[in-house]
Amino acid sequence: MVEKHDLLHEFPEYRDQIHDLKMNDRHFAKLFEEYTDVEHEVHGIESGSEFVNDEYLEERKKQRLHLKDQLYQMLKANAG
Repeated sequence: MVEKHDLLHEFPEYRDQIHDLKMNDRHFAKLFEEYTDVEHEVHGIESGSEFVNDEYLEERKKQRLHLKDQLYQMLKANAG
């Protein structure tokens, strides 16, 4: 089974902040949507439902990590 990396599972302690920022911060919402799209793509590749070369998969994983880092910084800045 391939592990999912959706933001709510990655940062459950920020559930309320994630919801609030998605509703009230356009930049966060855009990054969240992009992160979700990349996460779904990577999950599909890793689970075998999509086939790509290893370099492409690694690039998408790096993109996912970069987006997650940005989102995490925004969550920390807006936490209490």
